[in-house]
Amino acid sequence: MSRRTIIFAAVWVLAVVAGAWIVIDVTAYGGLAGRAALAEDLSADELEQRIRDYILQHPEVIVEALRNFEERQQAAAANKTQSVIASRRDEIFNDPATPIGGNPDGDVSIVEFFDYNCPYCRKNAPTLTELERTDPNLRFVYKEWPILGPGSEFAARAALAAVRQGKYVAYHKAMMEFSGRITEDTALEVGGTVGIDIERLKQDMEDPAIQEAIERNRDLARALGVTGTPAFVVNDRFLPGMQEMPVLQDVIRLAREN
Repeated sequence: MSRRTIIFAAVWVLAVVAGAWIVIDVTAYGGLAGRAALAEDLSADELEQRIRDYILQHPEVIVEALRNFEERQQAAAANKTQSVIASRRDEIFNDPATPIGGNPDGDVSIVEFFDYNCPYCRKNAPTLTELERTDPNLRFVYKEWPILGPGSEFAARAALAAVRQGKYVAYHKAMMEFSGRITEDTALEVGGTVGIDIERLKQDMEDPAIQEAIERNRDLARALGVTGTPAFVVNDRFLPGMQEMPVLQDVIRLAREN
């Protein structure tokens, strides 16, 4: 593709995306073919200069083009996420290896992807605790998604092993309340504070099924387009990042209405 062709293509893309046409002398030319002919008449340097001059005089064209592009990208990502939620609903909400909190028979499920070393997960934890306290019909689905190093990985495995002692929710909440860095030592220390048998926990952590559950969570996170923690799925809505109480309450209300 010639340099002139590339420049003309750039002009046309700007015109289509931004809803504007770069005004260069087209009195002797008409339509797309005419503009192409004009691009051929001008040297590449002349056409490039005219494009540059127009952009400098009308920088809002670039801003609008970038805004439109971003909106299209966001819409495409949202559509993809909705498709994943619909097609993999059972994996998201009903994986037998995924711990459940709140009311197991609740009418609205809140799925959270989290890491115990994530400061935003910890900041959001009191909001989720308050939701659970005030709304007895919420079902919490805990997706262990360790992304912040070996300590997080160890803690996720320890948490899933705690299920076998009936201590998962207590352990999870204690971990979210812990103020320091989660390491292997601190993960075990926290486990001791909630009555977990640490030696049994260590043995249970070695079960390959636990690592497999974490890998399924990783696969789901990738498919949903999760890029960081925390991230939530509430029925059919995907909510990335920390969520304030009013936002979650509105999403829960809409889920019940629908």
